[in-house]
Amino acid sequence: MSPNGISNGTIVVADDNEGVRGPLVELLRVHGYRVIAVDNGEQALMEICSQPVDLALLDVMMPLRTGFSVCQAVKSSPETCLIPVMLITGLSSAEDRMRGIEAGADDFLNKPVKREELLARVRSLVRLKRITDELENAETVLCTLARSIEAKDPYTEGHCDRLSRYTVSLAEKIGLSEEERVALRRGGIVHDIGKVAVPEFVLLKPGPLDAAERKIMEEHTIIGERICAPLKSFRNVLPIIRWHHEKQDGTGYPDHLKGAEIPLAARVLQTVDIYDSLTTDRPYRKALSQEKALEIMWSETRRGWWDAELVGALEGMLQESPTAFSLITS
Repeated sequence: MSPNGISNGTIVVADDNEGVRGPLVELLRVHGYRVIAVDNGEQALMEICSQPVDLALLDVMMPLRTGFSVCQAVKSSPETCLIPVMLITGLSSAEDRMRGIEAGADDFLNKPVKREELLARVRSLVRLKRITDELENAETVLCTLARSIEAKDPYTEGHCDRLSRYTVSLAEKIGLSEEERVALRRGGIVHDIGKVAVPEFVLLKPGPLDAAERKIMEEHTIIGERICAPLKSFRNVLPIIRWHHEKQDGTGYPDHLKGAEIPLAARVLQTVDIYDSLTTDRPYRKALSQEKALEIMWSETRRGWWDAELVGALEGMLQESPTAFSLITS
């Protein structure tokens, strides 16, 4: 613990050699870190996955699982991929270092370990983890805000979570990258966050909006972009937020983009958003069947509103697996 009784961070130290592990553990504890010491890779992975950890220091050559293997497992899991991993090794060949980089290691330290170098690198990586945690917390706040806005209207309950899941499914079908799928997963949740600035008498109005009310509602895409803009991790989400109400013929909002001017990710979310709106209850009508919803979407596509390739891909998904969107249509 630090002098004020607060831990500087939790570190997993894994090394099967007690002569190396013991001094590392003692050094880190003296400098205020909470240390979990293990002597094999399997136990290290178990500890990392079972509790909040700020850093993993892994010996490369260990029984049950090597440091490379543990590192790769940590970096492959969405729950642990942001935990920094430092590999400690007596191996110095370029091939071994490349293997560590490929496994996702954040840093390397050669044996014998130098105290000051170790502490400097540990401080740097733990600081990085704290920054990452703050970003995650900010994202959590935004997602909570988005869901609270959604909860005001019983007719849109679950809409954000459905879009988050099913836009990713459509993105996978058309071959979008992992980075684009992550943006769509986040965009599905926060795409309408700008509605926080829309008065409830407009947001919850059961009938058609008049011109003034429609103008207020259309501002939510710009406001939503502004709310999320400070988060650098949301840079790929901002186009989705701002442009998911554009139309292929330029009659959408807020910027009247046309065709390919509308980012593909925004069009993907838009396609699922329309389908979800048609197949869930609304104050002015009951949910439509899958067949009727697609019929309307194709009619509107012929009018020049939606991306025909994406509507076709969505229809293909529903034909391949009629229950793929079961939570949307239930």
